[in-house]
Amino acid sequence: MMNSGIIGWGVYIPIFRIKATEIASLWGFDESQTKGIWIEEKAVGNVDEDSVTIGYRAAVYAIKRACVDPKQIDAVYLGTESKPYAVKPGASIIAEALGVKSEHLALDLEFACKAAAEAMRIGASLVESNQARYVLVVGADTAQASPGDVLELTVSSGGAAYVIGPANESAAVFEGMVTYSTDTPDFWRRDTAPYPRHGEGFTGEPAYFNHIVSAARLLMEKLGLRPSDFDYAVFHQPNGKFPLRAASMLGIAKEKVLLGLVTPWIGNTYNASMLIGLAKILEQAKPGQRILAVSFGSGAGSDAFSIAVTDKVGKIVARAPTVEQLIKNKRYIGYHVYAKMRSLIRMYNL
Repeated sequence: MMNSGIIGWGVYIPIFRIKATEIASLWGFDESQTKGIWIEEKAVGNVDEDSVTIGYRAAVYAIKRACVDPKQIDAVYLGTESKPYAVKPGASIIAEALGVKSEHLALDLEFACKAAAEAMRIGASLVESNQARYVLVVGADTAQASPGDVLELTVSSGGAAYVIGPANESAAVFEGMVTYSTDTPDFWRRDTAPYPRHGEGFTGEPAYFNHIVSAARLLMEKLGLRPSDFDYAVFHQPNGKFPLRAASMLGIAKEKVLLGLVTPWIGNTYNASMLIGLAKILEQAKPGQRILAVSFGSGAGSDAFSIAVTDKVGKIVARAPTVEQLIKNKRYIGYHVYAKMRSLIRMYNL
């Protein structure tokens, strides 16, 4: 058992949604493609929403649940791959807006979709080594794909934030964590390129499944645990089908995964993907239950966590909007509005 854990969490999901069939019909995708990856609809950030504003909203909710004075936060980390500034940290903007004291560590991290999970490991290490009392970890993205690319069916906007602190104050404590990483180029975006590219055949077996499964098995071996020892499991969610297949490969029943599966209804929020699923589980988990949480970032790597829920969890859920409430709070838009919001269509002065 480690000496750090989750004091509070918060999630923000933009209100606007676009149905996957709306995108599929425009570009001529076969209906089986949306069903094959299990995507119903996705969240769309408005024109004034980016990874910083989304991350800020999630952080406000996390601090409300944690009941922590922002001036007590010693470090703020933002994991994102869609920064609004090429050179300027988003973590410092979020910290300033929250009222975090100026004497704090601040850093933007980038490792595709797992930078925020890596930040969680860093935050736990700072708490464990007494270098920080509380650490705010934010994962937020406004992911985009080239119009007409299959990725456009899933990439979306959303954020999650976690306050990491001492185990004796935590709603859920870390039992252990590991990282498994290789150089597997399944997904990338060159500098100045507006949209990412993906390696098709590399995306599944050598990338996502290899890293998720390897990290999870490494964690269980390290802690002497078995798949049956976990009450819930949540993985990075590029679509609705991949996490269920990963669970099957690990010998974990799909019923343990379904509670934290959110991508079919909000899309792939990249750095927030696994963290939003984890938040949804925490909002319904009971004291004594154990959660397996595994991130994934193209490039490629996974962070695996074993998290034990404490008796403090039920007391803090109602302090901020739940994931279920945020998922249900939605307004549908057409592709033309979506394209304008996400700057797929731009006005030029002749």
